[in-house]
Amino acid sequence: MRELGVGLIGTGFMGRAHALAFNNVRAVFELPVTLKLAALADADVERARRCATAWGFARVHNDWQQLIDDPTVDVVAITTPNHLHYPMAMAAVAAGKAVYCEKPLAVSLEQAAAMRRAASAAGVVTRVGYNYQHNPMIVLARQMIDNGELGQIISFQGEFSEDFMADPASPWSWRCDVEHAGGALADLGSHLLSMARFLVGDVESVCADTQTIHTQRPASAGSAERRPIVVDDQVHALLRFAHGARGTLSSSWLKRGYKNHLSFEISGTRATLAFDQERLNELRLCRAGEDGFQRVLAGPALPGYAAFSPAAGHQLGYNELKTLEVHELIMALAGQGSTGIDFAAAWEVERLAAAIRLAARQERWVRVSEV
Repeated sequence: MRELGVGLIGTGFMGRAHALAFNNVRAVFELPVTLKLAALADADVERARRCATAWGFARVHNDWQQLIDDPTVDVVAITTPNHLHYPMAMAAVAAGKAVYCEKPLAVSLEQAAAMRRAASAAGVVTRVGYNYQHNPMIVLARQMIDNGELGQIISFQGEFSEDFMADPASPWSWRCDVEHAGGALADLGSHLLSMARFLVGDVESVCADTQTIHTQRPASAGSAERRPIVVDDQVHALLRFAHGARGTLSSSWLKRGYKNHLSFEISGTRATLAFDQERLNELRLCRAGEDGFQRVLAGPALPGYAAFSPAAGHQLGYNELKTLEVHELIMALAGQGSTGIDFAAAWEVERLAAAIRLAARQERWVRVSEV
């Protein structure tokens, strides 16, 4: 079998998640390629060495360009802060290498568009880390919608909230810099935008409001120095889908009590379907004529689930979803799959986010085609 060399940039939380996924996918699935963990890059070379040893990577680079230039690397996985996605991905595409980039795709729509065009021109495989969509239950939800079990879709209500920035004493980080990140909408809401498009379809127009609650944060933990914050802490939007459905979207990183509350309710003329990522192994379904919701549990009949567990109710987790995402990437690289979120689809998410920001700024309905 052909050998596929993986190069990973970054050793933080997402770097570790990618490393686990690349290791797990070899153990869980029979792959059409031989997967080799070729190289790991991080600016902190000592940390890179420790992580490479723990995660099984063959060599270490302290410069990301060196990793991209490494002839043993075929696919470049990018898990760095958002503002580095663009230069790294563009360099990898220019080198003719596949790219697996964490979300959001870029820090501006212009950058995302350039990445999409470059990848298309180079003909390389790209994927973006919207791993929640690889949940077998989300795939089932899409099938139920496509099969007409919900009837005509009339509404989508979605929320993605966490509380990791709820404390005003939480220090400034790169997530608070508009040039490096994009606030709660980019960090959390982009997942929900992608999910809404996957399940219900294209959004035609939006009206929105964004708000920054904590306008200053400590420059570092315990510091008396304050740094101004201009990125959004929370966003609320109204959506008009191209096929006629209406929707609402909200996202906040200040909402106490929520840790990973990516949730939605989709209502149709025949049924309502509900999901919450904090209970990612189940859907709730209420059909016309029923008095309440029934619980639909994940089980081995669903594609992907049986690779990890032979019985229902035994639960998949975050790292399993990442493994399923990596499996789809590898199958695409082997010419056997095309269901993941590539740069073109991720650009559509960024365009929708840009329309929401414009609508909030100008306090009006904005057609996505304007952006």
